[in-house]
Amino acid sequence: MDINIVLGVIAFFLFLVMVAGVRVVNQVERGIVFRFGRAQQQIRDPGLRFLIPGVDRMRKVNVQIVTMPIPTQEGITRDNISVRVDAVAYFRVQDPMRAAIEVQNYLFAVEQVAQTSLRSIIGKSELDDLLTNREELNRGLALMIDSPALGWGIHIDRVEIKDVQLPEAMKRSIARQAEAERERRSRVIVADGELQAASKLADASGIMAQTPGALQLRLLQTVVEVAAEKNSTLIMPLPVELLRFFERATQNAAPAEPATVGSERVRPERPALTEEEGVPELPAQRSESESALETGQKSGDIPLTR
Repeated sequence: MDINIVLGVIAFFLFLVMVAGVRVVNQVERGIVFRFGRAQQQIRDPGLRFLIPGVDRMRKVNVQIVTMPIPTQEGITRDNISVRVDAVAYFRVQDPMRAAIEVQNYLFAVEQVAQTSLRSIIGKSELDDLLTNREELNRGLALMIDSPALGWGIHIDRVEIKDVQLPEAMKRSIARQAEAERERRSRVIVADGELQAASKLADASGIMAQTPGALQLRLLQTVVEVAAEKNSTLIMPLPVELLRFFERATQNAAPAEPATVGSERVRPERPALTEEEGVPELPAQRSESESALETGQKSGDIPLTR
C-alpha cells in the first residue's frame, strides 16, 4: 500500500515536470532556446515545444513588421535653414538568433540609429530636396539605417519622411515666391495670346488689302452688331483715306489775297443790312485812302495791282 502511494506521488511529480517543460510558440514568433546559458542552433518554430525543466530557457522573438515612429529631429539644412523633420520606419527581424544575441534591445537600437541617420540626412540635403525630392531621401535614409541593422539580424523595409516643419518667415518667403511664379506664368500667357492675336490680325489685314470689298462687309457687320444693342447713338467709322482727301482739298483751295494800292489794301465793302431784315442800315464809313483810290480808278491815273 505504501509502495503504491509512493509510485503515485512520483508519477504526479513527473507529470508536473512535463507540464512545466511545455511551451507554445505563436505563429508570429520564433523561439531561441538557451541550455545552461548557451544558445541552441535550432530555432523553435511555431507550435507545441518541449523543454527540459530547470535546464532550458526559451526567448521568443517577434518576426512581424514593426512600425516605429522616429521622433521629430531639428537640424540645419545645407543651405542654412532650420527645420524640424519627423519620419517613420518599417522593419522586421530577419534572423531571430542574431536579434536575440548580437544586440541587447534591438527596438531601442533601431530607434537610435534612425534618429542619428535622420539628422545626417537633414544636414546633407537642401530645403528644396526635403520638400520635393523625398523619394530619393527616403531611399538614402533606409540605406543608412539598414547598414548597421543587418548585423543585428534586422531588415529595414522602408523609411518615410512624414512632415517638414519650417519657420514662419520661411513660409512667407515661399508663399511670395509662389505668387511671383504664378504672376510670371500669367504674364507669359497673356503675352502669348497678344502675339497670336496680332499674327491673326496681320493675316486678316493682308486678306482685306487684297479684297477691298471685305473691309466694307466688315464695316456693315460692325454697324449691324452695334445697332442690335438698342443704343440711341450710332457711331459710323470713316475711312482714313476720306479724311486725307478733305485735307488735301483744303490745302489746294487757298484764299485769294485782297487788292492793294501801293502799301494800302483794298477792303471789300460789306453789304449794308436793311430795315427789312430787322437791323437798321449803318452808313458806310470810308477812309481817305479808299476815297483816293476810288477817284484814281475813275480817272485812270492809279493802276490796280494784286
